[in-house]
Amino acid sequence: MNAGGLAADVAVAAAGHEPNGYFWVGLVQFAWPDIAEGLDFDSEGGMFCAVGSPSDLARLKAALEAVITSPEAVHDIIARAESSGFEFDD
Repeated sequence: MNAGGLAADVAVAAAGHEPNGYFWVGLVQFAWPDIAEGLDFDSEGGMFCAVGSPSDLARLKAALEAVITSPEAVHDIIARAESSGFEFDD
């Protein structure tokens, strides 16, 4: 997925993060650790890349589709992550 140009970028930037591929790896690892554990990530600044089985990737796609279009959902995940001490690597 291209990182940047997403509806959720507003919430990412407002929280002081860069809406890049590395940010999205962290968000996936925090929000859906059960999905993330079955994936390998090869993201860069301008893209989010996950490699895994078709079923794991389908689960990831369904989870991300609901979030990348919703600044409110991303804001909520970021707030939960930061209150738990999670640090994004962006």
